[in-house]
Amino acid sequence: MARSIPDLPAIVAPRQAEPKTKGDAMRVRRVVTGREADGRSVVVEDEQVQPVTVALFPGAEFHRIWGDDARPALPSDGTPPSAPSHFPPAEGYRFGMFAMAPDSAGVTTDLDPDEALAEIQHMLPGLIDVLEPDGAGMHRTDTVDFNLIVSGEVLLELDDGAEVLLKAGDCVVQNGTRHRWRNPSSEPCVMAVAQIGAARPPSKG
Repeated sequence: MARSIPDLPAIVAPRQAEPKTKGDAMRVRRVVTGREADGRSVVVEDEQVQPVTVALFPGAEFHRIWGDDARPALPSDGTPPSAPSHFPPAEGYRFGMFAMAPDSAGVTTDLDPDEALAEIQHMLPGLIDVLEPDGAGMHRTDTVDFNLIVSGEVLLELDDGAEVLLKAGDCVVQNGTRHRWRNPSSEPCVMAVAQIGAARPPSKG
């Protein structure tokens, strides 16, 4: 049975974002260090990270900067570790940047749910799985998240209608709780996000 996705935009074929142009929310440069065989520390990578975009979330940009599905070990030669899914497992971690468009960006109505799921599962594996089908963006992950607002502002919504307005310089420690993000302003909001995988006991009942 196909999963329905209400109130979301039309989906196009899976793609990687084109090189950044004027008007995009942010540019992200990644500098990676490592250790040579003789023990010297060196820069092994210095390049722009292109964002992942999906039509399911118009105007959003996901910069996947670094991550691993296992606890890191040193020394490292700077080779990118394996991090295929959007969220880390209990022993893993993720680091990235996220830009959220204003709520007023709008959506289209000619959504094909099968194409929507195919694109987002291909580009951001596991992201759609945590979203509540009828929760308008509400979700919960088995992670401890450290979120720093870099620019713009965003509303953090929790259970029972609790809201916190966050602006540039504010940070959130998100302890695996049910929540969603909204951008009621007229400008994109940019966040730096570090996620540490955490163990959660199975639900009872």
